[in-house]
Amino acid sequence: MTTPTESRQQKVIDELRGFIRKVLSEPTVAARCMEIAREHRQERDARERIAREISAETIVRIPEAHSEADEIFLDVIEDVLEEEQALY
Repeated sequence: MTTPTESRQQKVIDELRGFIRKVLSEPTVAARCMEIAREHRQERDARERIAREISAETIVRIPEAHSEADEIFLDVIEDVLEEEQALY
């Protein structure tokens, strides 16, 4: 029997696996996600704007009520943007 925590973790893992599958099947997705993030990173409500535009322009769907996996994905995008800034 699994605990609620284990079930939640498995759900997050399953969502991330699905996302990774999408990115690997469509090589332009990652690049477009980052372009969108760069365009909106300084705007008010940047995470929401980024999520909406990624959903509208790519095969990645981020619902308005972000799941834990969606939040992880948006966190990773922010991490990549911060690393880019550090290089310049």
